Formats: sequence, structure tokens, C-alpha cells
Amino acid sequence: MSNGEQVADLPPDSALATVFNDLNKHARRGYGSGMSFTAAVLGGSGYAGGELVRILAQHPNFNLGPITAASNAGTLIADRIPALAPVLGDRRFAETDPGAVSGVDVAFVALPHGESQTLMESLTTQVGHVVDLGADFRLPLDDYTTWYGAGHGAPTLLDDFQYGLVEVFRDAIGSAQHIANPGCYPTAANLALAPALANGWLDPASLVVNAASGISGAGRSLKDANLYSQANESVTAYGLLTHRHTAEIEWVCSQIAGQPVTALFTPHLAPMTRGIHATATARLSEPSNGVTTDDALAAYREFYADSPFVVVSDNPPSTKATFGANTVYVTCRIDRRTGHFLGIAVEDNLVKGAAGQAVQCANLMLGLDEQAGLPILGVTP
Repeated sequence: MSNGEQVADLPPDSALATVFNDLNKHARRGYGSGMSFTAAVLGGSGYAGGELVRILAQHPNFNLGPITAASNAGTLIADRIPALAPVLGDRRFAETDPGAVSGVDVAFVALPHGESQTLMESLTTQVGHVVDLGADFRLPLDDYTTWYGAGHGAPTLLDDFQYGLVEVFRDAIGSAQHIANPGCYPTAANLALAPALANGWLDPASLVVNAASGISGAGRSLKDANLYSQANESVTAYGLLTHRHTAEIEWVCSQIAGQPVTALFTPHLAPMTRGIHATATARLSEPSNGVTTDDALAAYREFYADSPFVVVSDNPPSTKATFGANTVYVTCRIDRRTGHFLGIAVEDNLVKGAAGQAVQCANLMLGLDEQAGLPILGVTP
């Protein structure tokens, strides 16, 4: 059956036919645009970079240009990432050099922290757009210096990058030249809090975020804490009081609230491959008087009504539902007994928390359908 055909032997107005036709419509997104772009991936051998390659290889509007990897240059891509063999079986990683990707429409940069700023001045003059998955261009200079404990290698370029949380900054992303892709933890935390902050329900000095990430969030490098025997059947907090994503959470929340926001953020390593589960709480402020949980859920649905990758659920969501998808599930509660707000968001840290969100931003920059080429349904069980 072709994508444009009605489901055989089913009445066109039946519920099952509607489901199949909606899925076919989603699969066709982007094909009708008639536009084609070339994309390069710098740092394609890591987890986020490999996920970028997987998504872009199936994207209806992107042709894959060079895929680079510093220490794996010259290696067959499929030897490093066997899942890519069906479409990239004979391709090899190139050297990570801006000159190697010159002329592409979009360069996706998935390099270790600090490396993108060393090559960005050259890269931005040789490609149409850059989407940087690292933290190098997410924060104002003062915040970056404070939280990363070092000067910035390309401070004059900071203003050229738009922060890429689509559900909050969609219009600005659509007109941007370059994108600083959000971090995985801040994506979940900020989406759990955004509607409540926008409605003025929260005391801006009282935010607390506790979040757990799958081990892939730590990257592909060998670390003692990530060994199977260390991480299996164990949950560990880390980065107490100093995790750098705190600054990102506070900056975005402050933009939404229209006033300074402070947050206590504690990340945890959980024994799963993918996924982030973020639980955010805050004291209720006076404007929340009379607001019930039902009111809050309705406000969240209204806030995210035009966000196809956010599902507002009545029930507490699980990370399993997000596996392999660019979809975030959120819920919230108003607790009058303690005077607190509770928000929860779950995501796949490698898709919505990294590669999928990067492609979502690129789609908007290039005038494509926001959903083009992106998985919306998770893999389960």
C-alpha cells in the first residue's frame, strides 16, 4: 500500500482507517515540500552524533554529507555503529575539520564540551547554518564563565546563536541563523515548569528539580561510574549544587517568568540506557489562588496545543513511552495541603534531549514541517 492510498477493505470513515491514514500522513510530512538540503555531522561516532546520523539518514529532506569523527577518522561508520549498516555500509568517518564540511546547508556539531568554540569561527563562514549540540553557545557570557569556570573561546559569536527549546522559542528559532541545542536535563525540567511559570503560579526563588538520566547521557567514553557492574541496580546522585545545567534551567525559566528564577537542581544516574525523568517542585505564589490540578492540566494542554511533540497526561508518565521518539510526556499537580506545585516531564535523552531536538530546530530554520523526519511514537515494550 502506498502512503497515499486508503486502507484496503476498510470503510473510509471507520476508526481504524482513520488511525492508519493519520499515521501515513505523519510519514509523508516533508515530502511535499520539494526542498532538499545537505547536512553534515561533526562528531558522528558518539551517542548523540550517531543518533543524529540515524535520524538524518531517514529524513525526507536531508542528504547526508560528511560525517566526521576525530579519533575514528577513516573507520567504517558501520563498524562503530552497526545499526547504520543498511544505509551507510560503505561510508567512512571523515576528519573533523570545518573545511571538510564546507558548503553544506546545515552542520550539526556533536563534539565534546569546549571543542565547538575552537572551530566555530571558521565553521560559520563555510556553512549555511550550524546546530551545536554542546553547551558552548547556550548561555550569556557571564553565566558561561561562572558555571564553566573558564573564559569563552568565541565570545563574539554568542549572540549569533538562538537557544533551541522549540516549545518556548519557536518563532525566534524559525528566523535564526544558528542554534544552540538545549541540554537534555534542561529540556525536561523547563518543559515541566514552563506553563506554570508563564501563568505566574510559582515562587521564583523556590524551584527544585530532581532528575534521573539513562547512562547514555554520560556519553560514550569509558568511565568507572558507567561500567555495568557499577551502574546496574544502582541510582546515584552527582554534581551536587554545581551541575552546569543549573544555569541553563535558571536562564530559560527566567525568560519564561519575566523575572529572575533560582533553582536547586540535582541530577541522578539511573540504570537504564535511555531516558530522563524530571520532577520539578516549587512553592505556589499568590496568583495561583483557586487553581486546581484540573485547571493546571487544562492550562498545560493550552500552552502546548501547538507543540506536536508534547503530550500532557493525566497520569504520571514513564520514560519507556519515549524510547526512540522525539516526544515529551508531561503532567502536573497542585498540592494545596503543602502549598506546592509538582511538574513531571519524561523524554528520550538522545532524541528530544539531543539529536531529535536538533533536527526539529533545523526543520524550522529551513522552513520545513516541524515534524519532518522525526519519530513521534516510542518503541515499546
